[in-house]
Amino acid sequence: MSVPTAAVPTSVAAPLPVLGRDVTVPLVTGGEVTYAALDYAASAPALQRVWDDVAAYAPYYGSVHRGAGYLSQLSTDLFENARRTVAQFLGCRDDDQVVFTRSTTDSLNLLAGALPAGCRVFVFETEHHASLLPWRDADVTCLDAPRSPAEAVETLERALAARTPHGPALVCVTGASNVTGELWPVRELAAAAHAHGARIVLDAAQLAPHHPLSVSDLDVDWVAFSGHKLYAPFGSGVLAGRADWLREAEPYLAGGGASRSVTRRPDGGVDVRWHDSAARHEAGSPNVIGAYAIASACKALTEAGFDTLVAREEYLISRVREGLADVPEVRVLSLFGDDAPRVGVLSFVVDGWNSSHFAAALSAEYGIGVRDGLFCAHPLLRTLLGSDPQTQGECGAPEAAPGEKSLNAVRVSFGAGTPDEHVERFVSAVRELVSDGARWNYRTEDGRCVPDTASAASAGPASAGAASAGAASAGAASAGPASAGPASADAA
Repeated sequence: MSVPTAAVPTSVAAPLPVLGRDVTVPLVTGGEVTYAALDYAASAPALQRVWDDVAAYAPYYGSVHRGAGYLSQLSTDLFENARRTVAQFLGCRDDDQVVFTRSTTDSLNLLAGALPAGCRVFVFETEHHASLLPWRDADVTCLDAPRSPAEAVETLERALAARTPHGPALVCVTGASNVTGELWPVRELAAAAHAHGARIVLDAAQLAPHHPLSVSDLDVDWVAFSGHKLYAPFGSGVLAGRADWLREAEPYLAGGGASRSVTRRPDGGVDVRWHDSAARHEAGSPNVIGAYAIASACKALTEAGFDTLVAREEYLISRVREGLADVPEVRVLSLFGDDAPRVGVLSFVVDGWNSSHFAAALSAEYGIGVRDGLFCAHPLLRTLLGSDPQTQGECGAPEAAPGEKSLNAVRVSFGAGTPDEHVERFVSAVRELVSDGARWNYRTEDGRCVPDTASAASAGPASAGAASAGAASAGAASAGPASAGPASADAA
C-alpha cells in the first residue's frame, strides 16, 4: 500500500521551502513587508515537503491498528513505517523503542513516570523547563551552570561519584541550549554517566532540527524531541531508547491500545495485561498524521544533507554574530564563550532597552518575529543576567516575582528554511533601533509590550528614550534590560 508523496527538493544550497515564506504583515509605520520568522526555537514553520506529504495522505486517513478496512490498514502501515523512519533518523539500536508522544515535554514526563523506585535524577539548572521539571516525584539533584563543556563533565562526575546509595540514576541533559544555542558535550556526559552506573536521556528538541544525531554513536539511553521544532507542527513528539524501564512501568495513559487484554474479576474489578511494545505508552487513537509528518521531516532533512544544512546555518550564525558584535550596546548571552559551537539560536540584551520593548519594535516596525522573555529556562536566564539563581517565578508571568528584578532577553533563532534576507533585515534593524530609537510609542497590554496606536514617537536617536518615557506613564515598558517591564517568560 502506498500514498503519493511530494517531490524531493533538488537544491539544498538555498533555504528549504517552508510554509509562510510569502506571508506579508502590516507595519505600524505604514505598508506591508514579508514576515521574517526568526523564532524557530519555539516553533519552526512546516516544511513544504511535509505539508505536501500530509495533504497527499489526508484523503486516505483511517483508524490505526485493528481496523479491517483498506484505509485503516494503509494508515496502520503508514504509522508503523513512520516509527521505523524515525528510528533510522535517530540511529537507534536494534532493540530500542520509538514511542510517539505529543512533544518533548510529554516525552520526558512519560520517562519520569517510568523511573524505577529510588531513582536519583541529575539535571543542570541550564535545562529548559521541559527537562528540568518532570522529575518532581524523584530525588533530584540540580547542578550549577557550568562555564565550559569540560566543567559540565567534571561537575556531573563529582555529583555521581558522591551519590549514596548507588541505586538507579538518570542524567537529563540538553543537546543544544534553547537560550544560547551552544552545543553540549553529550557523548562525554554519557560516558561519565555510564561509568558511574547511571543512564542518560538527551533533550534533543533544539539539536535534532539542526544537526545529525545518533543514539548509538552518542551512547545515550533515550532521546526526546518535538515535531513542531522539526518542521512538522502536527502535534507529535518522540521518546526513543531503551525498552526495559518502559516495559516495566505502568502505562503513561490507561486505555485502549495500551491494553493487550482486559477481563472481569468475580469481585467486579478488572484485570489488565498491558502491551510490552511502544503501544504500552500510546493509549488512545494514535496521531497518525503527526507521526507521518515527523517521518516526512526526517526524510526531507536527511535527503537535503545535514552537511549542507549545517554549513549554511553556520554562515547565518556568523552573519548574526558579526552584525551584533558591531553594536556595542548589544550583549550576547553565553555560557561557554564566543568560540563555542552552536546551532542557530542566540539570546541578547541591549543597553538602554527593555527586551520586550525591543522585540515589539522589531515586530511592529520591521516585520521581524523574535522571542522575548525567559524562554522557559528561568534558572539559566537568571544566572546569565545576574539574578539569584534560586529565585522562583512563573512561566509567562508579566511581572517580576516579589523581591527580584524584572529580567528578560531577546532571542533570535533560525534554521533550514531561513532566507539570507531575514537575517540581513534583522541585523540592520538592530543597528537602526539602537542608533535611532523606535519610531513609535509602546504600552503594556495583557502583559505584552505592544504599539500604542494612539500616537507615534518622532524619529531620531532620542526617540527610544522618549517612547519609553512617554509610554511609561500609560503603563508601557520602560527601557533597559533590567527594568520592570513586562518580562513575558515565553515557552520554548
